[in-house]
Amino acid sequence: MALLPILEFPDPRLRTVAVPVTRVDARIQQLVDDMFETMYAAPGIGLAASQVDVHERVIVIDISEDHSTPRVFINPEITIIDETLGRYDEGCLSVPGFYETVQRPSRVEVTAMNRDGAVFKEELDGLMGICLQHEIDHLEGKLFVDYLSPLKRQRIRSKLVKDQKRRE
Repeated sequence: MALLPILEFPDPRLRTVAVPVTRVDARIQQLVDDMFETMYAAPGIGLAASQVDVHERVIVIDISEDHSTPRVFINPEITIIDETLGRYDEGCLSVPGFYETVQRPSRVEVTAMNRDGAVFKEELDGLMGICLQHEIDHLEGKLFVDYLSPLKRQRIRSKLVKDQKRRE
């Protein structure tokens, strides 16, 4: 396994729309393994392939504290089951150090493939449902800062650009 570099806002590659995975093979399974290692090391609870500059529809999530419930979603498609919006404080490995309140539907149904390419369908709510919606946004080239006011988004952008220049 390998740690992959995580793209940070405002990197334009984060705006690339991911393409569907046509075949779950050893390359995709290795990507999944590397994404889990990267996510756990960051540390985070979700990671989309777009965030590691692989623009294919692959997501890994583990909301457990002890890394005991790793989940893989390949080519995920969601349907909103309950349009009631919940307010959630979200953070993002591509927007390090910032947490903001975002509103998202509280219940969704997902159809996706797992690490072995088997199709599954499941209803999700709570943190898992929110996390999946957040990661699917990445696959669509969207970030949680897009839900914020232009002023907040610009403030975050300026701080991250300044931090990136300082590290270079």
